[in-house]
Amino acid sequence: MTTTEAKIHKVAHHFESARQEESACKLGMWLFLCTEILMFGGLFVGYVIYKRMYPAIFLQGATFLDWKLGALNTVVLLVSSLTMALSIYYIQKGKNNKAILCLCLTLLCGFIFMGVKYLEYSHKLHLGLAPGALFSYTETPTLEGLPLYFSFYYCMTGLHGLHVLVGMLLIFWMIILAGKKQFNTSYYTPLECVGLFWHLVDLIWIYLFPLLYLVE
Repeated sequence: MTTTEAKIHKVAHHFESARQEESACKLGMWLFLCTEILMFGGLFVGYVIYKRMYPAIFLQGATFLDWKLGALNTVVLLVSSLTMALSIYYIQKGKNNKAILCLCLTLLCGFIFMGVKYLEYSHKLHLGLAPGALFSYTETPTLEGLPLYFSFYYCMTGLHGLHVLVGMLLIFWMIILAGKKQFNTSYYTPLECVGLFWHLVDLIWIYLFPLLYLVE
């Protein structure tokens, strides 16, 4: 970051320079993302262990999921990753309005994703396909341990959905800041950090989709 930019962006008093502040922010963000990976990694490991123990249960559980909706959400998040990356690119090029447009498109993709999840959740809960002791599905014969699969399903997709909502709030904040012209070709660290978080959310879904919807 340049001296001119440092005058625009007030560096926090505990940093020696704008460059040090930028490096610290990015390092902190990467460390936070590592903790997120560890958290979801634990769920993935638990899922794999139980799937190996009860393969028939997980196979039957996957039959209640609509892979087309899962695939739609995958495409939506991939598009959102593109628009998020483009928003940073346009800020770097000094095209603030285009950056805001890309952020709005990313936010729209987030709404579409959550809308699809709402449809999935509401349909399953209406049928009684709830986790654990709340499971009450009786329309067709099911394996006794089927609630276990849906416990993993709601836990993993619910936690991911919570991250999507947090990401959407952060993107909305970025839109406000960009609208106030808080970013320029030299300073866009907050936008980069939010972009990293959003890309991680997308990456996690890429693993969740085949694990839950394409069980074999």
